[in-house]
Order: sequence, then C-alpha cells, then structure tokens
Amino acid sequence: MAAAPAVRFPVFGLVRLLGLAAAAAILVWAVHFRGGMAFSAEKDKLLLVFNIHPVLMLIGLVVINGEALLAYKTVSGTKNLKKLVHLTLQFLAMVLSLIGLWTVWKFHNEREIDHLYTLHSWLGLSCIIFFSLQWATGFYTFWYPGGSRSGRASLLPWHALFGIFLYVLAITSSVSGLLEKSIFMQSAKMIGRFSTEAMFMNSLGMLLILLGALVVLAVVSPGAGKIDTY
Repeated sequence: MAAAPAVRFPVFGLVRLLGLAAAAAILVWAVHFRGGMAFSAEKDKLLLVFNIHPVLMLIGLVVINGEALLAYKTVSGTKNLKKLVHLTLQFLAMVLSLIGLWTVWKFHNEREIDHLYTLHSWLGLSCIIFFSLQWATGFYTFWYPGGSRSGRASLLPWHALFGIFLYVLAITSSVSGLLEKSIFMQSAKMIGRFSTEAMFMNSLGMLLILLGALVVLAVVSPGAGKIDTY
C-alpha cells in the first residue's frame, strides 16, 4: 500500500490563506449580496436570520475545525498545550455550528418551511451530531478524566480517521448548501444563472473543495510537521 505523499511546499500557510479567503467570502456574500445578518427580524426580512447560518457553519466547521485538525503540527510547545488548542478550537467550532443550526431552524419555523427535507439538511445535521459526539469522546478519553494509556492508543487512530471524515463531511455539507441556496434563488428569479452572485457562490464552492483537499493532505502527509502518538 502506498504511503501518503510528503509535502514540499508551505501547505500550512496556504491552508490559512484559503481559510481566511473562505471566511471573508461567506461574509461578503451575507453582507454585500444578501443584505446582512440579524438574530431577529420582521417577517419580510427573515432572510437576515438565515444568513447567519452559512456564515457560522462555514467559519466553525470548515475554517476553525481545519485549524484544529492541524494543531498538533502547527502549534509549538508541549503535547498538552497542543491538545488544549485542538480541543478549544473544536469546542468553538461546535458552539458556532449549534448557533448556526438554531438560526436556520428559527428561520424555517417563522417562514413555516418544512425541516430536514433536503440532502443538505441531512448531511449538515449528521455532521453536527457526530462532530459533537467526537468532541465529547475525545475530551473524555484524551483530556478529562482520561482513559488508560492502552485505551488512548487504541482509540487514537480511529479518532484521527473519524476527524478527517467529519471534516470532509463538513466540506460536502457546505458545498451542497451553496448549491441548494443557489438553485432556490435561481428558481425564485432572485438571481440569474450567470449573475455575479451565482458565479461568486460557485467560486466559493470551488475554494472550499481546494481548502478541504489541502487540509487533508496536510494532516496525512509525513512531510508536513509531526504528529504526536501514544
């Protein structure tokens, strides 16, 4: 079986650059193209509530979670410090995703739209549920109260593998969400198929795919930093 390719270019810097670009792009989309964000709004401006959802989901589960996955390779210091940074970043990502879930649920309730009827909603909810379970399991086993040395050693490969899987699922959920929103707006004649906003959303989707590929490459590559093992 072939080993993962060694990275010979500054992958961490590129990941951070693309992550910042993705975060900036979703904010530009929400504020410039969609009119802003709000936790509460009048009936005719409920889309401002919805706009919080993609912003928090992308920044939390894609950008911040990507940094958390790479913490063991990018953070200098002791193993406990790296572990703390990893746990803290993923906790922040989880909190943001739960707030993002609440805003879209609120939007659907106030607009009287059915819940969980699209593939995107199934993917997104699955990602949040399993991400939360993954964080809780990691906290209990690797931080407090902590499992046995053999138990941690047995769980670590599965924990790492499932973490990568959830990151890919987060990318998939984000891209499917952009596609779904774009199709809805085009069907409602809110934007044209080749409008600036449609092309902007497509470009953001492509950016997320590239970012996801680089994060996974950085995680698995033996040439990109070092991973502590038990």
